[in-house]
Amino acid sequence: MIIKDITNYIEELAPLSYAEDFDNVGLLVGNYQTEITNILVTLDTLEETVDEAIAKNCNLIISFHPIIFGGLKKLNGNSYVERTVLKAIKNDIAIYATHTALDNSKNGVSAKMSEVLGLENTKILIPKKGIIKKLTTFVPSTKAADLRNSLFEAGAGNIGNYDQCSFNIEGRGTYRGNENSNPVIGEKGKIHTEKETRISIVFESKNEAKILKSLHDNHPYEEVAYEIITTENIHQNIGMGMIGELPTAMEEKEFLLFLKQTMNTECVRYSELIHNKIKKVAVLGGSGSFAISNAIRAGADAYVSADFKYHEFFKAENSILLADIGHYESEQFTKNLLVDYLTKKFTNFAVILSEKSTNPIYYI
Repeated sequence: MIIKDITNYIEELAPLSYAEDFDNVGLLVGNYQTEITNILVTLDTLEETVDEAIAKNCNLIISFHPIIFGGLKKLNGNSYVERTVLKAIKNDIAIYATHTALDNSKNGVSAKMSEVLGLENTKILIPKKGIIKKLTTFVPSTKAADLRNSLFEAGAGNIGNYDQCSFNIEGRGTYRGNENSNPVIGEKGKIHTEKETRISIVFESKNEAKILKSLHDNHPYEEVAYEIITTENIHQNIGMGMIGELPTAMEEKEFLLFLKQTMNTECVRYSELIHNKIKKVAVLGGSGSFAISNAIRAGADAYVSADFKYHEFFKAENSILLADIGHYESEQFTKNLLVDYLTKKFTNFAVILSEKSTNPIYYI
């Protein structure tokens, strides 16, 4: 078993194409072809994390947060990032990060928060744009059905609860091949008119390479005419945050105490109480102040996230209870999510949950 086998499986849960543009996800240190000994799963990768990997004979660290976020211009060991990367390289330990790819997964960070809090009827809080693409191609009408089916098998044509979706227009295409051409239909040097079907079909960006391969492998023409555009359509099952309902409504203070205990946090910072019962709850792991307005528009009674600044608590405007439970605390169960996911698939080596807390914040 090599690292690529592991990362391929992780990317079924959290495709790298789901990550935000600012992020740095994927294999940050190491080689995809390295054989696996054991895997250590952690929220952050620090020097002590690498030491733990060494002690437990793990040569792959799967980390939620990327240790390399911006560009590294040197590796002199003058910062904790440089020292961590150097130690990993010296000990042949690879580092893989999921971060916002897992944030945007339907079964990712916010889904785990929802599970821990017992939320029901959950859905994505901020569905993501730029994930749905559209392929348009032209094929001889006699071959249209075969090509469509091959594209469906490659993952195209899925829209919500429907699959094998496409739009087709009949028409006539023209072409003339030069002296170097080898036309399947028609003769080189002569204009040819062919009855063609224009096929338009949508797909998730993560499947683009597979769909293009299927297109070229199954299209009869020597030169395949096609175009791909990225749509502005949102994907209801991919995106940041989740919103759901508690099984039973709670008073605000009851909910805050429940939150403190369930999320195992020493401190919950919250906005002014508005004396509403809490039933509908929005959650987002990590720094989530950008989604306050989304939670309000979605009709949430409470919004649970982290890293709210002073002035951002005013955004509650007596319409929602804002609860900041801490960055680490909001994401802490992500490790368990990844370990559970990996152990269901791989049993020929150990997938180990890191025992060390990497939370840099303490309370008194």
